[in-house]
Order: sequence, then C-alpha cells, then structure tokens
Amino acid sequence: MSGAARPVDTYSSTHPLAPPTQEEDLVAWLRLIRSRRVGATTFYRLLSEHGSAQAALDHLPEVARNAGEKKYTPYPETLAIQELAQGRASGARLEAVGAVSYPPALAQITDPPPLLWIRGDAALTRRPMVALVGARNASSLGTRMARRLGGELGEAGFVVVSGLARGIDTAAHLAALPHGTAAVLAGGVDVIYPAENAALADDIAKSGLLISEQPPGLQPQARHFPRRNRIISGMAQAVLVVEAAAKSGSLITARDALDQGREVLAVPGHPFDARASGCNMLIRDGATLIRGVDDVIELLQPATAPVQQDMFDQPPALPAETPPERPRALAETAQLHRQILDRLGPSPLAEDQLIRDLALPAQSVTPQLLTLELEGRIQRQPGGLLARVN
Repeated sequence: MSGAARPVDTYSSTHPLAPPTQEEDLVAWLRLIRSRRVGATTFYRLLSEHGSAQAALDHLPEVARNAGEKKYTPYPETLAIQELAQGRASGARLEAVGAVSYPPALAQITDPPPLLWIRGDAALTRRPMVALVGARNASSLGTRMARRLGGELGEAGFVVVSGLARGIDTAAHLAALPHGTAAVLAGGVDVIYPAENAALADDIAKSGLLISEQPPGLQPQARHFPRRNRIISGMAQAVLVVEAAAKSGSLITARDALDQGREVLAVPGHPFDARASGCNMLIRDGATLIRGVDDVIELLQPATAPVQQDMFDQPPALPAETPPERPRALAETAQLHRQILDRLGPSPLAEDQLIRDLALPAQSVTPQLLTLELEGRIQRQPGGLLARVN
C-alpha cells in the first residue's frame, strides 16, 4: 500500500501472536489468509516461519513451486483493499486474533480464524457466552424451550451465540436480544441467510453482534457451514442443543465443542420425535441433560463479570466445584477425530494405510471418516485417497 501508515484499532498485547498495528500490516494479513490453498493452519505456520505476513507473501510463490504448483500468485493487494472498504462501508470492523474485540475464548482454540468481520457492539465479545443451537424445523415445544433458555441465559449475564438459522437459532436470538446475542454467519457479514431473518439481523447489528470470517458480499455455500459451526462453539463456554435430528449441523457443532474442550449440553425429547433423536443420543453418550437454565448456570461459572484481558494466557474458566469427568463416548470420538486429522495432511494418503497407521479396527475408523468428510474437514479423492482440508 502507498501513502502514510494508518494505525488500526488498539490490540491486546497478551496474545502470543502479535496482531497487525498498521493498516498495511492488516492488508498483508488479509492477503495471506485469502490466498489460494492457505487456511488457518498454513497461515500460522507461514507467519511463524517468516515473521510477518508480508514476508510470508513474498515467499508464498516459492512455497507453492516446491509443492508442485508452478504458477501461483498471492491474493492481490487491490482486492484486499477493496474488501476492507466494502466491509467498513457495511458498518463492520475487521478484527485480528489478539485484538481487544476478538472473542478471547475463540482465540484459545486450535488454529482460530486469523481475521473476523464484526458488526455491532464489540464489547459483548468480553462477556461469557453460551451457544444455543438446534433444528431448523423446530417443534412448538422446542421453540418455546429455546425462547425460555435464551431469555433466561441473557438475564443471567451470558451472551447467547447461534447461527441465525430458522427454528431454534431464531428463537434463541429473539429471546436473548434485549440482553446481548451474537450471530455467526456462514456467508459475508453483510449477507443475511435466510433472507426472512433480515430484520432480526438488523436488530442484532444494533445491540448485539454479527460475525463472519468470510469476505463481505459472499453468498453462503454448504462447505461454509461447518466452519461457521466451529466458530459458534469456539466462542462459547458450552454448546446447548435444544432439538436436533440424528444427522444434523447441530451435532457437528457439539462435536466441535468437544474437540475444543467445551461443555456439551442437551435438552431431552420424546423418543418417537425424530427432531429429538440427536439430543437423546448426545445425552446417552454423556452430554449433560438440561431441564432449565438453572442446570446450565450450575454447571458453568456464574456470569457476573466481563472476561478479563489475561484470559488469553489462562485456560477457560471452570465451575467452582470440580467438573464431572468428560463423557467417555464423546471423548473417545473426539480423540479418534484428532488422531485421524493428525495423520492426514494436504498430501493424499490411502485409506487402508491410514487405518493401518492408526492400528484400530476398520469398523471403528470408517464411520468417523465419513463424519469428518461430511463436516468438510477431510476430502476423499479418487483411488481411495484421503487428504485433510485446511
């Protein structure tokens, strides 16, 4: 960028990764994360190896050539500057990991999004959060439960985080709106999906938070939703599932929560109701059964004070009493997911070789490979090959 250096907003100095302090540095971060084949994992590795985003950008074509890609061009500076202008024109701010307004709990997960677009009251990021998610085709009873939990959690001092989807998400946001709610979007921070929630999104932007890691103007696609779910769970102390089918995005969010060391909570439902089957499965596997807001508050540290700056250097706050041992079945699944992802990289690996490396029965590994594939965390390639998605 040409012209005088422009300072960006004040940042916390306690995060181990120093965020950009000048406009040109922020542009370099944006160019790096938007460059092709650079996900969060690669972003942090390049930053660690080269010391700055600009130095990483300078080396990126060489890194690509060594990986077999001869013609590689980093994300253009003009497009990064254009994205900054478009986002700011919509009333949003671009926050880097380590910034005062970057959600501190999210900054603690493995490979958090380096940059987030945020619209609304940034002070809410410093308050404790609970994610409340569930079915889009929610029942009347499930919707009433989401409203009650969302409102009472807000009254107790928690920011309710959800995904602005139909059904449970919408009910939770509406109930929590007077107290503070955060909606994480799968598309751009200025693209509201579904369109029927446009008025709700406007209200949230005035008194709550709209958050996205995607560029402004981007229409959400199927592959974006698992990444959105990971942010929802990463921002929160716990993920509470009100209604969910046996195969649903809410269960992906619950698995993300477990991977991130968050509490997993679920409201039970009637065994004959397919919309409750996912919650009942979670409870069967050890998730905490929730009957009302008192059960949530009893499990979590009381939300009586804002999150402190030194949270960056400390593990997530725990309840005053020793928490119960993490559910065995859920923990074992999360551990297997970590083992699979640790074994895989961008270079394809044969599925049978992966199973041999894990030294586990194929019937235990294969279902989890399908789960990770559906979540968009691994990619299946011709010839029985698997690769990790950055």
